[in-house]
Amino acid sequence: MFSISVTDVRAVITRGRIDAFMNGGFRNSHGLSAGKDERPGLWLVGDEGVYIMSNGKLAEDQRPLVVYAQECDPKTNPDYWHYKRQHFGGDDDVEFLDAAVLVKLIDAAPTATHLTIAMADDALSLALVRR
Repeated sequence: MFSISVTDVRAVITRGRIDAFMNGGFRNSHGLSAGKDERPGLWLVGDEGVYIMSNGKLAEDQRPLVVYAQECDPKTNPDYWHYKRQHFGGDDDVEFLDAAVLVKLIDAAPTATHLTIAMADDALSLALVRR
């Protein structure tokens, strides 16, 4: 399971919308049709750790806002690589999280402090918790 603060999730969503406004829309992750499937959201990325980033288009040389899952941040967890392999898998991958769904979920639980993401072979589940 991965956890990210609700404040950070909101910040990444907001940054993605600003990037999209300033730079012409949203980017698709692999497997989606260009010019058709673009919508606001986050990418849950597993590579060197696990993190979320916005999918708003970026200006040349601009870097996205990236927030690591607390359990899988290479800067704070020396076992991040093993944790990532156990809970995300060994391969690098990207999962799209729809911003509208996330905002609705967060708004329905105003006392929640963290979004938790659990992954299985064929499913991804989101939950909000208070810590």
